Amino acid sequence: MEYLEIGQIVNTNGLKGLLVVNPFTDDIRRFENLETIYIVYNKQLIEKKITDVKYKKNQVLLKLSGIDTIEEAEKFRECYLKIDRKDAIKLPKDTYFIVDLIGLEVYTVDNGFLGKIDDIFQTGSNDVYVIKDELGKQILLPAISEVVKKVDIDNKKMIVKLIPGII
Repeated sequence: MEYLEIGQIVNTNGLKGLLVVNPFTDDIRRFENLETIYIVYNKQLIEKKITDVKYKKNQVLLKLSGIDTIEEAEKFRECYLKIDRKDAIKLPKDTYFIVDLIGLEVYTVDNGFLGKIDDIFQTGSNDVYVIKDELGKQILLPAISEVVKKVDIDNKKMIVKLIPGII
């Protein structure tokens, strides 16, 4: 099975085991459509049923089966949450999960190798891809249609057109 990371437990709330989660998704309401979630704990995946979802500012408050006290909840602080990839939302055309973009080899339209996507910054207006070459040099590319010409997730490759002022 393949999993997607969708958040991190950052705190507890109350005495009955409620978990405070920083979501890694654009639409935090998507937690309402999930039945099951996995907690990454001691390098193991612990499957839990979601019994309640609430929101507080930009965070999600999750109630999970079997976590009924603050003490039980506390041991999962800083743990990441994953879902089965089959439960992931369907993305719009030309939109990708960050986990699928990290590691893509990036080439220019004339087949020059720039490096691999090492990180992605979310700036609000558009994402910025951090491309790192073999020597560790970084190039920052905006994720805009004028620059990104083709994304081939299956072959782990991206084609970009460098526009004046980028590098």
